[in-house]
Amino acid sequence: MPATLGPVSPDPREAPRRSVALIGMGVGDPESLTYEASRALAGVDVLFTVDKGPTKADLNALRAEICARHAKPGLRVVEVGEPERDRSPADYGAEVRRWHAARADVWAQALRTELDEAGQGAFLVWGDPALYDSTLRIFDDLRARGLVDVDVRVIPGISSVQVLAARHRVPLNAVGGAVHITTGRQLAAEAAGQDSLVVMLDGAAAWLDLAAEEWEIYWGAYLGGADEITIGGPLAEVGERIAAVKQAARTRKGWIMDVYLLRRRG
Repeated sequence: MPATLGPVSPDPREAPRRSVALIGMGVGDPESLTYEASRALAGVDVLFTVDKGPTKADLNALRAEICARHAKPGLRVVEVGEPERDRSPADYGAEVRRWHAARADVWAQALRTELDEAGQGAFLVWGDPALYDSTLRIFDDLRARGLVDVDVRVIPGISSVQVLAARHRVPLNAVGGAVHITTGRQLAAEAAGQDSLVVMLDGAAAWLDLAAEEWEIYWGAYLGGADEITIGGPLAEVGERIAAVKQAARTRKGWIMDVYLLRRRG
């Protein structure tokens, strides 16, 4: 009978390494932080934050409130700069790759200078680090290029998709059906043949390009925050209204984070 191998003990001769936790902090409500995320945040030495500019000061305030509730007193916070990004490039994929590489350079420099070689650092990630977020790819890049030697662990968080379904009290899938997750940029090309689509990163109102009579929509913005907005119903009846509400909210706050579920009728 083959032997059963237990956990491998670390080699005491190995030097301690920097460690960074990518902590999913949900949609901004301090109450939505998981117990695992709370424990992870309480154990780090340095929190790295990305400067999103003055228009998103309320997001910074939410992050500060989360730290006040869950981090250890006196946690050192290091702000890293955000490289410029072209929001309307001719080649979207190439621009995102360039931007990610620039972010990896900036983050690696911050890790080398601000986190001791045996230190425990963290980045707080909106929603869940594995769902439409670039943080994991950037860490893959900086490690692959040898910019900094760091161990990475991921703490999952409650995503806006989960909160959206909860607010509207609907399952994401039809009975026995699949759920297709896409972006506003890809919606028109990918809607055919799908019964349930979750749409993220829609900078406009891509649902207006669909045959409205075929769909129901469940939309939410600023989910988990004080300014939360939710609207749902037949797309033909509420689609234009949602577009107007979204534009008004973006004008009022200077930014918007929204997500929606499209369900084919019948």
